[in-house]
Amino acid sequence: MTSTEEILIANGQGFWGDSILGPVRLVNEGPLDYLTLDYLAEVTLSIMQKLRSRDPSKGYATDFVRLVDRILPELVEKDIKVVANAGGVNPHACKDAILEVARRHGLPLSVAVVEGDDIFHDLDRLMEGGEEFSNMDTGAPLSTVRDTVSSANVYLGAFPIAEALSKGARIVLTGRGTDPGLVLGPLIHEFGWKEDDFDRLAAGTVAGHIVECGAQCTGGNFTDWRSVPNLAMVGYPIIRARADGTFQITKHEGTGGLVTEDTVRHQLVYEMGDPANYLGPDCIAHFTSVRLEDLGDHRVEVSGVTGAPPTSTYKASISYHDGWKSTGQLTISGPDALEKAKLCAEIVWQRLAYDGFEYGPEERMVEFVGSGVCHAGIPGATSDDPPEVVLRMGVKGPDRAKVDRFGTELVPLVTSGPPGVTGFAGGRPKATEIVGFWPALVRKDLIQTSVEVFETA
Repeated sequence: MTSTEEILIANGQGFWGDSILGPVRLVNEGPLDYLTLDYLAEVTLSIMQKLRSRDPSKGYATDFVRLVDRILPELVEKDIKVVANAGGVNPHACKDAILEVARRHGLPLSVAVVEGDDIFHDLDRLMEGGEEFSNMDTGAPLSTVRDTVSSANVYLGAFPIAEALSKGARIVLTGRGTDPGLVLGPLIHEFGWKEDDFDRLAAGTVAGHIVECGAQCTGGNFTDWRSVPNLAMVGYPIIRARADGTFQITKHEGTGGLVTEDTVRHQLVYEMGDPANYLGPDCIAHFTSVRLEDLGDHRVEVSGVTGAPPTSTYKASISYHDGWKSTGQLTISGPDALEKAKLCAEIVWQRLAYDGFEYGPEERMVEFVGSGVCHAGIPGATSDDPPEVVLRMGVKGPDRAKVDRFGTELVPLVTSGPPGVTGFAGGRPKATEIVGFWPALVRKDLIQTSVEVFETA
């Protein structure tokens, strides 16, 4: 537990693929106590599981290793601790790669691994014990797709992260956990919050939720985008947190972007279900209790957050094979572009039908990008005569050969369709796997977590 009155926690990664400059600049451009990095999404874990099945040394966010290689000397010099879910489905392989980076730099490093979220190999045992893993959307039992499951992880809470920090880890690696937990863990550790401090745990959950998408709360993806200065050098968010659960959202001085009550409020309602009962493994947070105050100079005060005890279950994120899909696109240009694009789509379906391949309405997709498909129905959003249209077509279904056959009829439109067809350099679209998402619940008492710390020799 810290003796200081506040700590600085920043999030430099909103998803696997976010700019590496986010965390690099957070470390270099101002003071920081903790750097959190969020790499995981539901489909990401399925991809990682497949990579690991092909190569036992894979299955984690390799971008994280490259980032640590770039910033490790600064992390050590400035005594910044890192919490990242980059471990994916193979946190030990990620840990080994990080320790090797430290050895190359000649720097001492302690890396903690939090485990317990990956239940892929325990599914049958858990199901035999009575867990149905019923789909939270449809109510169907997991047994209906069990043979095609590719990954299964539970969203762990923040206390194992706090435990790892208490054991002296500079870098904490997790697999699947809640996104806000990356921030809540350091707060629990620094301020000594207990499992029944529900108001403070809720405040930490809100803090983590606001920054979990990186620059999306500091001007990125903001409706009033013209008001955001220097978006190219947008500052990633920083939490100035206090032991009583109050905190500020800010960014490093002199960086681009914008932190106002509106930018914070936009992110606050992101992926929101019931705002009065935001469920997490550590607490239930009442987002309706949140109070925002714009202090100016890119500082927003957050206070008043209340919480309640958590439920007795974890949410499980399960991925499974759900068939095949194929999508492709062409650009249709010149006069009457939209009319020509519609003819192109009909030509594709008719040629496929002639060869014995027909697709029902639920199996096929056609979009005319440029004519107003993204905001269809909004007055002024549509156009009947655009100068060019991107024709996007796709099919899906359980038969891979049938899905693949679609891709061979798109490119021929360049010479056997109406004039003005271009944009075919990508070649024929091919069938790719559809990864289905299966949300479910599992009893907490059936899940065991562990924390182990490793150090450079």
